Amino acid sequence: MSFGRNIRGECERILGKEWVKDDPVTLYTYRCDGLTLYTAPPMGVLFPGTVEELVSVVKLLYQHKISFIARGAGTGLSGGAVPQEGSVIIEMARFKEVHEVDWINRTITVGPGVINLRITEHVHSKGYHYAPDPSSQKACTIGGNVAENSGGPHTLKYGVTVNHVLGLEMVLPDGEHVKLGGNHLGMPGPDLLGLVIGSEGTFGIITKIICRLTPNPEKAVTMLGIYKSVHEACESVSSITRHGIIPAAMEMLDKITISAVEKALKPGFPLDAEAVLIVELDGLTDGLDNDAEFVEKLLKKSGATKVNRARDEAERAKIWRARKEAFGAIGQISPSYYVQDGVIPRSKLPKVLDEIAEIGKKHGLTVANVFHAGDGNLHPLILYNYENPEEVEKSHLIGEEILSSCIRHGGTLSGEHGIGIEKAEWMADLYPRSSLDNMQNVRAFFNPENLLNPGKLFPQPGRCSESKSGTSPQNFPALDKSKMVAAKSGIAV
Repeated sequence: MSFGRNIRGECERILGKEWVKDDPVTLYTYRCDGLTLYTAPPMGVLFPGTVEELVSVVKLLYQHKISFIARGAGTGLSGGAVPQEGSVIIEMARFKEVHEVDWINRTITVGPGVINLRITEHVHSKGYHYAPDPSSQKACTIGGNVAENSGGPHTLKYGVTVNHVLGLEMVLPDGEHVKLGGNHLGMPGPDLLGLVIGSEGTFGIITKIICRLTPNPEKAVTMLGIYKSVHEACESVSSITRHGIIPAAMEMLDKITISAVEKALKPGFPLDAEAVLIVELDGLTDGLDNDAEFVEKLLKKSGATKVNRARDEAERAKIWRARKEAFGAIGQISPSYYVQDGVIPRSKLPKVLDEIAEIGKKHGLTVANVFHAGDGNLHPLILYNYENPEEVEKSHLIGEEILSSCIRHGGTLSGEHGIGIEKAEWMADLYPRSSLDNMQNVRAFFNPENLLNPGKLFPQPGRCSESKSGTSPQNFPALDKSKMVAAKSGIAV
């Protein structure tokens, strides 16, 4: 499917011919996001450069009842940017202006196409930073962060995107341009920001974002606990929180991930360790070393054989590079991986990690673990060969069973990657019908024609675990959820 001649002509009149694309290379490039298991070509891709252009093309698509979807860097991992029903993609990469820095109110106003890390780089010399720091922060855009309510390692202490956005502007699906919030905390009225942030691009297309700036801490102490078992590393996490300490970050890598990052990045992690735990404390210089010594004792008491402390900023940067580039490092040991994003109570970490290992063994695939241990946000990496259809199908089954385990232990489906296509059918396992109806009623208020990013977040009629018409899980057949659930129970089907 491609643009009709009339629609294309109108889009070219609004944007200019160079900013309207439906050639085979572009359609192939935009067929998926970071979750490559799901692919579908768009009708075409539009590249507006101003709010006025965006409003005009949205009104045009709305008038012709053509579905559309906003997209940023495409780093999402739940299929949220995969076009359904041949949707038109509206690429927001040209909205990359830093509009204003308000030092009095400690805010920065940016376009949705600004890369996350660029915000901190813009203000760091003045003593500030933008706190949410997803591992993809070198590539992901702030607009996508708002859509998914992204987190990151340091959100354990500082909070996720919704805690750091004070205002935004967006274009509704009918082309109306609206403003929410403002440039300071405590704006009167209902919390519409909290409603829109994390709505996965189904309420509107964001055009401007007012972000809170956080003062840089006077000092940070980064420690690396080394363990002979994952269980003991998990016990350290519980021990620290039990003593009322809230680190800036607590991140865990298991033996498989350690091997991968050592091959790729050589941070100096011990290859004979079963797990390492990164713990970072930050704050005022006075007393921080005492806090670090206390945490070091807790780590050793709960099983750490050794605790290394970064001696300077270079060593600290090396540790954090290993953590933030761990997903990419997996390429050293596997041709592909499928990452999950379930969340569980911290107290359930040891049990669920054991279950994940058993699930992998049952299906004959390796599962590596690297995750936000402090808030129980798991990121199991299912290693498989994408050229082997059987392994691709197994990876999907393992992912489903991991989600089932998270729900069974009192957790939820996503901590930061979103629901998208990938987990939409599992929403019915987590929420009663009445709650899903209420959520969809809210979406319908913003998006009554369901033209903006359709087929996401909620179970679709006639669709089980397979994707909606027009989108296919790459290289594997549609999965029947009833068969999968029966298989979990050991029932022959």
